[in-house]
Amino acid sequence: MEIKIFGTGCPKCKALHQAVVETLNEMGLSADVKKVEKLDEIVQAGVMLTPGLMVNGKLKVFGKVPGKEDIKRYIEEEKQ
Repeated sequence: MEIKIFGTGCPKCKALHQAVVETLNEMGLSADVKKVEKLDEIVQAGVMLTPGLMVNGKLKVFGKVPGKEDIKRYIEEEKQ
């Protein structure tokens, strides 16, 4: 599973990264979690507001830090 966090390093981007890592640990899963910080790559992915979260190539949310329950749901959707 590949998870990308889109953001330029803002506090919300860091909070999303931490929430994703904690959620993966709670679920007992491992994933390739990458930070994408280049603005052109962020825009190309369709993220208009940071932070953004992509799981297995599907943009799940942007412009806010989702709660852990939402992050779990996004991961579960892509596990299948």
